[in-house]
Amino acid sequence: MLRVCKPTSPMSVGSWLLAAYGPAAGAAAASAVTGRLPRAGTAATCAAALLGPAVATYTGVLAADTAVPAWHGAHRELPYLFAASATAAASGMALVAGPVGENTPARRAAGLAALAEAAARAAEERLGMVAETWRSGRAGTLLRAARILTASGAVCAALAGGRRAAAVAGGLALLAGSACTRFGVFAAGTASAEDPRYTVVPQRERLIRRG
Repeated sequence: MLRVCKPTSPMSVGSWLLAAYGPAAGAAAASAVTGRLPRAGTAATCAAALLGPAVATYTGVLAADTAVPAWHGAHRELPYLFAASATAAASGMALVAGPVGENTPARRAAGLAALAEAAARAAEERLGMVAETWRSGRAGTLLRAARILTASGAVCAALAGGRRAAAVAGGLALLAGSACTRFGVFAAGTASAEDPRYTVVPQRERLIRRG
C-alpha cells in the first residue's frame, strides 16, 4: 500500500496516515514514559496530534466510499460520527487511566463526544428507508445503547468527574459507547447489504425524481 499514494483512495490515504501516526504516537509515549529525548518527544507529540483527527475519521470516509447503502447514503455524516466516537474513546480512556486532578480536558472532551448522537440523527434523517437498518435489529440495539452510554458517561464526567470512582465509571461508559457506535454502524451496513430492496428501491426513487 505504501508503494503509491493515491489521494482519491481512502484506503491509500489511510495506509499513509497509519504509517506516519503509529511511529509518532509510539515515540511520543516512549519519551513521556522514560523522560528521554524531551525535544524529540515534543515533536512526535505534535505530529501525532496533527495526524490524530485524520486517523480518527478516515475509516468513516473509507466505509462511505463503498456501495453499501447504509454507509454510502450517510457519507456526509459518517466522518463526524466517527470523530465523535473517537473523542468518546479518548476521553474515556483518559478518565479511567489519568490522574483525577488532571482530567479536566478529558471531561470537556466527553461533552463533545455527545455530538455523536446529533451526527447519527442527521444520517438517519437523510437515509430515508435505509435508515431502518440503523434503527432495527442488532444495529438499532447497539446504536441506542451507544447513545445512552455516551450521554451518561459525559454527564457523569461533567458533574462528578473530580472523584475517582465517578471518573472511572464515566470513562468506562464512554469507552463502551464508542465501541457500540462502531459495531452498530457495521451491523447497519451488513443488514443493508444483505437485503436487495435497500439498494433497488432508493435507486428507483432517484430515477423517478430525475425523470
